[in-house]
Amino acid sequence: MAMKDSLALGMLEATQLTRAGRLREATAAIQRALGRGRTRGHPGPAPSIELPEGRAGEFIAGSYSHQHGTRPYKLYIPTGYAAGKALPLVVMLHGCTQNPDDFAAGTQMNTIAEERQCFVLYPAQTKSANGSHCWNWFKRAHQRRDKGEPAIIAGMTREVVKRHGIDARKVYVAGLSAGGAMAAVMGSAYPDVYAAVGIHSGLPVGSAHDLASAFAAMRGSPPASPSGAAAGRIVPAIVFHGDSDATVHPRNGEQVASQYVDRHDEALDVVVQRGQVPGGYAYTCSVHKDAAGRIVLEHWEVHGAGHAWFGGSARGSYTDPNGPDASREMLRFFGLS
Repeated sequence: MAMKDSLALGMLEATQLTRAGRLREATAAIQRALGRGRTRGHPGPAPSIELPEGRAGEFIAGSYSHQHGTRPYKLYIPTGYAAGKALPLVVMLHGCTQNPDDFAAGTQMNTIAEERQCFVLYPAQTKSANGSHCWNWFKRAHQRRDKGEPAIIAGMTREVVKRHGIDARKVYVAGLSAGGAMAAVMGSAYPDVYAAVGIHSGLPVGSAHDLASAFAAMRGSPPASPSGAAAGRIVPAIVFHGDSDATVHPRNGEQVASQYVDRHDEALDVVVQRGQVPGGYAYTCSVHKDAAGRIVLEHWEVHGAGHAWFGGSARGSYTDPNGPDASREMLRFFGLS
């Protein structure tokens, strides 16, 4: 077979695979075809695959290793991504018993990311690190910068930012329950990495130091220490909590908000907004602004709601479609609307 015929067949195979949505196989076919058609010693770059209009982006698996441990992850890459185009990144930390696929399905964050053109990174907790796949937010070894799981998550974030040319000024972190508590830790410990944080049904930084104090905090007991928040830049935060949450007492949402307010030296201007989701829950949203008029905190109390991601899909666990759409509100708060 002539070299040009081999190349043409390879490219035809790649086109058919692309139309079928089998992107990795299409990439491999292109590389094989070009490998057969290249002159030895001149490899040349492989072309990018242009997806048909309307096709969803890729959801790929990966793993990151750090001196403090290794964690797998899933990464959503939107259709509009091209090398050299700096897009934002949202890091999503799942709750206990969840995994990246479950969390992505429930929050529908990949669908919204496709609309808003941003990456979404889902670090995964391992069973060996926690039997219930919870992030260890309640242990002192995992509450500080450059230690334990915060160091792993921050390192993973930095690696993804570098590898995909992400806009380092537009990196955000959010989470649910144990993931929300860890998101609060990440925003406190790494204000140079994350521009803002979303805390859904979580707990304040430093509210526990072991399993016993974690259960006490989840029941609504006052934190053992006044505050575990680190000094330095205060990242803006959006907080969601249901006032009927029987798993993580709603007092924790109030304490998370208070922790952010207390860290500001100046008095914040507060505007209270009330609303109702059509056919769903009523809510109260307290918007806190600094002297320059910038929104530094939004605290959403969802009335009658329990322990679930609000506005989520039943395709994932711990979701409640009757609440305000937490995913869209978070991206709006992050400036990705």
